[in-house]
Amino acid sequence: MKFNKAIMYAALGACLATPAMAWNEGGGEQDEALHLTPNLENAVEVYEVCSACHLPEGWGQEDGTFPQLAGQLKNVTIKQLADIRALNRDNPTMYPFALPSEIGGAQSVADVAAYIAKLPMNPENGVGPWEPGTPEFEKGKKLYADNCVRCHGEQGEGNEEKFYPLLQGQHYKYILRQFEWIRDGKRRNANPDMVKQIQGFSDDDMKHVMNYTSRLKPPKEKLAPSKDWVNPDYD
Repeated sequence: MKFNKAIMYAALGACLATPAMAWNEGGGEQDEALHLTPNLENAVEVYEVCSACHLPEGWGQEDGTFPQLAGQLKNVTIKQLADIRALNRDNPTMYPFALPSEIGGAQSVADVAAYIAKLPMNPENGVGPWEPGTPEFEKGKKLYADNCVRCHGEQGEGNEEKFYPLLQGQHYKYILRQFEWIRDGKRRNANPDMVKQIQGFSDDDMKHVMNYTSRLKPPKEKLAPSKDWVNPDYD
């Protein structure tokens, strides 16, 4: 698709003019997609649009520009895509590529979310600067245990039924940015319980807990065999 700046700026304006919705009201396209049977053959075509930024493997960029999508829980991806398309999550860069005119309707959302969930994850995601055993790592570990485990799980595995995302294996710079936006009220579809939970985090707290989170590794069966793995659907 040829990138259209006019569409991007129109989307940005619409996002700024759209009031925030409740954390997870459901309904509409989200509920429709959740109840559809995924078609993985169609998903390969749909994901081709996504692969331009998130890569054919779904691994995103270590610099945090684009997140790793591979392995993300299906329901989480459905919710986030539906929120972006409904202008409940501000993402003017992605919005033009997520339009029904580009990837299709609710069936395509269900298809691509199921496909993403099955993609092997990057075995070497971008991690924070502090290794295990350092004071910063230990501080982040405690902050995670005290504030994040209840929703995201001890290993960052998330909760599909409650739409809490899988965090394990995500790039440090991406989750750091998202955490900051949620803390500072810049991500309108954030869970208000999380916003309240982390409002008191300093910038250092934020860096330490995201450093720890970035080092939570997915189970071996979810990982690609090596950093050189190539998605055969786009080889």
